[in-house]
Amino acid sequence: MLNDPRSHGLWEMTAPAAPETASLSGTAEADVVIVGGGFTGFSAALHLAERGTRVVLLEGAEIGYGGSGRNVGLVNAGMWVMPDELPGVLGDLYGSRLLELLGNAPRLVFDLVEKHAIDCEINPAGTLHCAVGQSGLDELKQRAEQWARRGAPVRLLDAAETAAKVGTEAYAGSLLDMRAGTIQPLAYVRGLARAAMAAGAEVFTGSPVTGAERTGKRWSVKTAHGSVTADWVVVATNAYTVSPWNEVRAELVHLPYFNFATVPLSAEMQARILPERQGVWDTKEVLSSFRFDKRGRLVFGSVGALRGSGTAVHKAWARRALKKLFPAIGDVAFEAEWYGKIGMTTDNLPRFHRLAENVVGFSGYNGRGIAPGTVFGRTLAELVSGAITEMDLPLPVTDAEAQSFRTLREGYYELGAQVAHFAGARL
Repeated sequence: MLNDPRSHGLWEMTAPAAPETASLSGTAEADVVIVGGGFTGFSAALHLAERGTRVVLLEGAEIGYGGSGRNVGLVNAGMWVMPDELPGVLGDLYGSRLLELLGNAPRLVFDLVEKHAIDCEINPAGTLHCAVGQSGLDELKQRAEQWARRGAPVRLLDAAETAAKVGTEAYAGSLLDMRAGTIQPLAYVRGLARAAMAAGAEVFTGSPVTGAERTGKRWSVKTAHGSVTADWVVVATNAYTVSPWNEVRAELVHLPYFNFATVPLSAEMQARILPERQGVWDTKEVLSSFRFDKRGRLVFGSVGALRGSGTAVHKAWARRALKKLFPAIGDVAFEAEWYGKIGMTTDNLPRFHRLAENVVGFSGYNGRGIAPGTVFGRTLAELVSGAITEMDLPLPVTDAEAQSFRTLREGYYELGAQVAHFAGARL
């Protein structure tokens, strides 16, 4: 995308074409202007347009250019934080609301895919969170008990059951979550865009926002060659935020994440590895993830950036790690490689901000963009259309607070991932 083969890799190679769009030129009027063309922005645009709201969405580059088009494609329920910890962090009211909303969020993704016939390789077969060692298994036992107590369809699998589902004996156990699944993420966000446009939303790409100013009771959101006047502004840019809402970027530490996609594996290897086609990630601090695409490519990723010395280090590690997990896979070739940025908050929980009067947005998805982004987009549509108030939100209104030593920490994570991957296969 934008002539960078490492931006979206396999997803750009295999996604259906994006709907035709152009950059903004001249002036436009709307009830709501949405900034950012990812899961949140297009979910908000779709749900608003279906309500009859006049919507204009501005995307600085291309549809799905940010994290929405780059991630692994795991449609997970909940967040990284343990379910029982949420009330302690957010209070009982917001903790309960967020648990319920995000626990059910994958269902909204799957329902939208079905309703709008989005071609995105959907597979609601669940996900497997795999335990590395006893400490990883102890963590999963806690997660399983806490989710099961809330009625979630999760099950803790022992080492033998995990080996049967994953195809390796490397793990001490796993947590199977049947609420979850996998999709082709760029195909999904392009499908959301097509559905939003069919419902009446106007979409302009190649239109980075250069400024926003309040005139009376309305906002004028400006680009290089035009402007949109609207009552509301929805900021849906998350980890890829730039001006004029720099405070959103300042509260997020960028964690780089890469993926390699193998050539399609043989039928024999596809029968051995993930025969039920769940998506997988593990409990290591520098975690790994893997899943199949529709054609039998194994998508394998971890923390790190494919630039500078990182490209060779992470590629060599990926080859070693794959062979350690699945010895029979041999010296498999990689067909695509790409990476992106995850926006991490201080407590691994998302934020809701009122950035100015009638300027709102969610951010800080902490690596859980697909389901939260989709459901938060719907929530924003409900808020700006008046269906709910701020008192009904799943998160309290907070000010964006810059993280200290952010640049140093980002450099540390990128370099630290190289050091970890240089050392070995890490299992």
